Amino acid sequence: MGPASSEARADRADDVLALARLGAEPESVRAILAWLTRRTGGLAALIGPTGTVLATPEPDPGPDTLVTAVSAAASAAVELRRRGAPSAVLGGEGGRAVHLVRLGHGDAAGGDEPPYLAVVGPDDPRCGVLLADAARTLALCWRLEEAERARRRVESAEAHSREAVLHLLMVGGVPAAQRIAGALGPALPALARVYVIECPVRRRREIAARIDRVARGRAWIVPCPVRSNHLIALVPPGPKGKGAGEGEEERERADGLARLIVRRVPECRIGTSAEHPLRDTAVGYEQAIHALAVARGAPLRYAGFGRHTDTTALASPEGRLWARELLGPCLRYVPPRRADPGPQELLGTLGSWLSFGGAANRHLKIHRNTLAARIRLISDLLGLDIGRSLAGQSTAWLALRLHSAPPGTAETPAEPPATPATPTAPGPAPASLDALLSSPAAELWARAQFGPLDEAGPAAVPETVRAWLRADARLPAAATALGISLPGARKRLARAEEVLGRSLLRAPSAKYELWLALRASGSL
Repeated sequence: MGPASSEARADRADDVLALARLGAEPESVRAILAWLTRRTGGLAALIGPTGTVLATPEPDPGPDTLVTAVSAAASAAVELRRRGAPSAVLGGEGGRAVHLVRLGHGDAAGGDEPPYLAVVGPDDPRCGVLLADAARTLALCWRLEEAERARRRVESAEAHSREAVLHLLMVGGVPAAQRIAGALGPALPALARVYVIECPVRRRREIAARIDRVARGRAWIVPCPVRSNHLIALVPPGPKGKGAGEGEEERERADGLARLIVRRVPECRIGTSAEHPLRDTAVGYEQAIHALAVARGAPLRYAGFGRHTDTTALASPEGRLWARELLGPCLRYVPPRRADPGPQELLGTLGSWLSFGGAANRHLKIHRNTLAARIRLISDLLGLDIGRSLAGQSTAWLALRLHSAPPGTAETPAEPPATPATPTAPGPAPASLDALLSSPAAELWARAQFGPLDEAGPAAVPETVRAWLRADARLPAAATALGISLPGARKRLARAEEVLGRSLLRAPSAKYELWLALRASGSL
């Protein structure tokens, strides 16, 4: 009796030590279930009080016999819950015993009742002591894993909410973005400089924490939903000092934050925009992307957007009227089904497609087939080839810019009512794209686009850009037209990016503005 009892105590001590070691492993619940399966010769599983299988030693039980055993354990757990008993040994299918022990007495994390540890198969009276010991360790491990899963769900929900805020800002939905941001915190800044940080994925959290500290918790930081190695930050201006002008002071502050980041994380490349109000977040993001293209080749590894290249010169009343007429079929579109996208969603899809191309499905969180179907619909509505033609894309891009541009001193002529009570004189006819691009202001704007290229030389670089634009921004076709190799053409465009200080080969690209400038000059 004495030696046998001592041996039993020694075995139990070994089991408790083994359970303690397994409890420290990353996937401790599955590790403990696998150990119990080997230790008892049966099948161990974690079963919810309603019969849901929560965990097994392997993701898939495998053979039919094990599937049957798991089913028997689930039925037994439901029966034990009905009886209100904390533990029992019940008969299962095929005469195999089902041992069940409830993991604790209080509420479990993520559920109203704690689950059951079930072992199907062994017919050993000593199994009860082993399961009682295992249940204590397993209950703690289960609670920890459930808490970690809950933390990840909350983190994922917050990340998606922040992406939604960024998306709303990019499509001009400022009031809705402010409401969501106010609930999440911090509130969106009225003015902000956009940072796009290209960095290893594993360093994004560290960089975000550093930006948050420098901005004193007022920055709005979002992992890019399209590119996993990009981090986007809207950083508000700091308090104004004395001495330097406001613009110079803000530039120094932006450079200081960029220097701090690249010093801590040398693999980083950072592009920063000018300071913009919230309604111009999309413009700020594009500027930061253009600056990032320069930063990739800059010795300091960061760059700010330093050129004024917007389409203000085209934002005349005639230009806005043209944009409204061109986008009219989308703006008036009535979806055939309630679940189909409406006008604003179609315009948001168009803007995302023009910015990110095929990666827009990740930005919009839709399937790529859904994206392709929407682009076909938008192309049909607008009468433009949005999918493949740079001409169609550039025309739609300009129309979106003019449609969303804040009104100037000259107001756009109002739309006439649908059913006027009295006859009215017809309003001004909308200008054509060529008429918009032939105005003196547009011609000056167009020359400014290519001016840096034409002045910097060599002549091969601007000519490569023009050939690339004529080939619908398809690099192989441009290389063939020029009679040079594909790497040679890519190298010339990279040089053009340095001269222009803008992104050409990566989205968002300056190709739409350059195509419009080329058309304005009559060189297409």
